[in-house]
Amino acid sequence: QLVESGGGLVQPGGSLTLSCAASGFQWGWNFIGWFRQAPGKEREVVACIRRTDGTTNYIDSVKGRFTMSRDNTDTFYLQMNNLKSDDTGVYYCAAHTVGTIDPPNWPKEVWQYDDWGQGTQVTVSS
Repeated sequence: QLVESGGGLVQPGGSLTLSCAASGFQWGWNFIGWFRQAPGKEREVVACIRRTDGTTNYIDSVKGRFTMSRDNTDTFYLQMNNLKSDDTGVYYCAAHTVGTIDPPNWPKEVWQYDDWGQGTQVTVSS
């Protein structure tokens, strides 16, 4: 089970931190990803963390602005700084639980993830 929280309304240039509490993965997880979906657009990956070594990956449009992390209770965070209007959307966390993907590759597609949270709305607007 994945439960997101932390969304809200923020002005351009502002910051927001999303949380994703993960539990109940009987066989563990290999990757946890953050996705977002803007109105009228397809869901896209934003960031991902690898279980084995904690390596994080980001799409180009958020590099340097977003940081994904994890604590020792399997809660995952997405720190978002210098937010832009294009960052508006529903943010989801998702778990990739089956199979391995060797670095430097990482799962970027919706179909590669098995479990999803309910999403949290992020709106960047003045």
